Amino acid sequence: MAEEEEVRETPNPPSPGYGAQVAESVSSFIPHPSSFPRYLWRVVAILIGGLFVYAGAVKVLDPAEFARDIDNYKMLPWQVSVSLGLYLPWLEIFCGLALIARVFHRGSVLILAALMVLFIVITIVAKARGLDISCGCFGHASKYLSFAWHLALDFVLLAALIFLFVRQQSTSRAAG
Repeated sequence: MAEEEEVRETPNPPSPGYGAQVAESVSSFIPHPSSFPRYLWRVVAILIGGLFVYAGAVKVLDPAEFARDIDNYKMLPWQVSVSLGLYLPWLEIFCGLALIARVFHRGSVLILAALMVLFIVITIVAKARGLDISCGCFGHASKYLSFAWHLALDFVLLAALIFLFVRQQSTSRAAG
């Protein structure tokens, strides 16, 4: 009986190449599978940030055209349209850069999501009023897209922004 107890007490060390030893050596080259969603959301943030930087840059190059695009919605006085034409593209650029750099991440996501909600509502109202207008989002490149494509793109961007915000909230709660 004493021999049996000795056998049970002596642990059998894992063979090289199995268990924790492999995970430690491989983890430096390949991210752990549980970190893939984190990388996926990081890529989404970079893509959305880049999209807003591009959209803002296109509008900065021709603020008068963007002011006309805003005025075509027939919801604001011309002076407000001109002010928005000058300042809104810079807000998009700074929020996009903040999203990419993860500086003021929560604020940039909230501002961009609010802009998307506002734009979706304004676009639907303009369509309901019978206005057939180009949104001006990406300059002249977007004027050939249909209303349905614009709306689908806007909802996809809004959903991605909401998920980025929720993801950031859940990670900050887990860390805190």
